[in-house]
Amino acid sequence: MRTARVALMLLAGLFVSCGTHQQSAIDPAGPQSENIAGLWWFFFWTLTSIFLAVMVFMLWTLTRRHRGIEQEPLEIRHAPSPETESRINRTVAGCTIATVVILFVLLIASVGTGKSVSELANKNNGLTVDVTGNEWWWHIRYQNSDASMVFDTANEIHIPVGRPVQIRGMSQDVIHSFWVPNLHGKRDLIPSHVTTEWIQADRPGIYRGQCAEFCGLQHAHMSVYVIAEPESKFQDWYNAQLEPAASPSTPVTQHGQQVFLNNACIFCHQIRGTTAGGQNGPDLTHFGSRMGIAANTVPNTKGNLGGWILDPQSMKPGNHMATIALPSTDLQPLIEYLESLK
Repeated sequence: MRTARVALMLLAGLFVSCGTHQQSAIDPAGPQSENIAGLWWFFFWTLTSIFLAVMVFMLWTLTRRHRGIEQEPLEIRHAPSPETESRINRTVAGCTIATVVILFVLLIASVGTGKSVSELANKNNGLTVDVTGNEWWWHIRYQNSDASMVFDTANEIHIPVGRPVQIRGMSQDVIHSFWVPNLHGKRDLIPSHVTTEWIQADRPGIYRGQCAEFCGLQHAHMSVYVIAEPESKFQDWYNAQLEPAASPSTPVTQHGQQVFLNNACIFCHQIRGTTAGGQNGPDLTHFGSRMGIAANTVPNTKGNLGGWILDPQSMKPGNHMATIALPSTDLQPLIEYLESLK
């Protein structure tokens, strides 16, 4: 029975690993992650070789036939000969020197990787993204020297392929940690302190990240997607994000907009182009274009959105989303309106 359970667990892990948007530090998609993955494999093969050598030596000592003083009765045992003593001392000294050398090699490899990872910071392309951790979602702001080019989004970061992007991290409440393993190592986000790192994706893709520092009840449901796109596609997305929310074009979406503006939604959320200017929750100006809801806890579908609006605690217990009781005559138009915000 135990063997069957273990086999099922391994099989389940195999199927999970076949899913999309999986995090993996040994599936690098950028220069920093390639350096980190290279260090990981160097450590893996070095330490695996040492482990195998130790196991082989241990098995050899267990299977060989012992001779000499260890075979004699206790009362007639004698001290080892000078030759034996010298051989033992040489063996211990050799093992000690080998251990020190190996540790220094691992240290040098680690320092070299750290230097290689930091070199990307010398390449400035003018694209800076502020990432602020909140319980339990990510506030994303694209900075620019021109204030008209600054905009906010949430839980998704779009970046152009092949260009370094500066991530300026901070926290609004407790310590969080920004970690997209396919692109870089983790970086702690500390309240009242700004930390910086550079990421770069060398191939298009969707790379899942998450908070890597326990931050409360919904720590496990605080994920972020980094979406790497070709330069032209990224610019199209960027320009679209600068636009205010599209005006509702049908009676249903017009009704939905009024439902949003006449309820508590406006106290926490902002929709540029409307009177909604809340700052406590995610900006919803282009909500309909996002992949997930509640920091990517569930996919962004109409059904999930309806459940999130009516009872967010059942979907993500402990979150700070207010529960709004709406009749179906208001709920469905509100859903249609939010999903139309592309």
